[in-house]
Amino acid sequence: MTTLSPAAAPAAVRLTAISKTYGKGAGSVAALKDVSVAIPRGSFTAVMGPSGSGKSTFLHCAAGLDHPSAGAVHLGETDLSGMNETALTKLRRRRIGFVFQAFNLVPALTVEQNVTLPFRLAGSKVDRDWLAEVLRRVGLADRARHRPAELSGGQQQRVAIARALVTRPEVLFGDEPTGALDTVTAKEILGLLRSTVDEMRQTVVMVTHDPVAASYADTVLFLADGRIVESMPAPTADKVAERMTTLGAWS
Repeated sequence: MTTLSPAAAPAAVRLTAISKTYGKGAGSVAALKDVSVAIPRGSFTAVMGPSGSGKSTFLHCAAGLDHPSAGAVHLGETDLSGMNETALTKLRRRRIGFVFQAFNLVPALTVEQNVTLPFRLAGSKVDRDWLAEVLRRVGLADRARHRPAELSGGQQQRVAIARALVTRPEVLFGDEPTGALDTVTAKEILGLLRSTVDEMRQTVVMVTHDPVAASYADTVLFLADGRIVESMPAPTADKVAERMTTLGAWS
């Protein structure tokens, strides 16, 4: 099993001999093949690879959005493998945060209402002090009453990050979270994600195609043909770009 640094940190997410096959018979496609990795708490991990390498499947299995065909996924000490969809939904609401390329905000709701939507869906009470702290950290304290249409793209993604953080998730998963943003705004969002790791000890796992985005991580996992082929600590944009050229076409 690949264990990412720091070695002493307990795993926030652990994949053990994960395989995922779509379809059956001659038309089946093996998206992941015997993948094992332990991602430590309080770390920032980027996942990269060419198109069809298994990046999205890796994220979906790690986050409990999809069931692996074989192997086990643990969130902390919780084994996700035997959980039904109802139980997984409850777990994702309480213990996992998501940020995607599309901001997925509700246009009719204010910033504050969008951020607290997970609590409304779960029927649980909002910690108002923590909500205020999260909005402050993402730079939206003065935008709480605004609606998405009144915000820039970067601000809307900050709302999505705040919504992911407000439940105090054990892991924040990002699927191309800066893919729809311009270069300057993307750097702001990546800096924000980096600060959640450094200052809040948040665990972040991000799929990206961008070497610059990957350089904000502590470690980059490279996937090819459904397998982890390399783990690169202390990545730089140049080192990541060079490694990607040997893995095939860009995603």
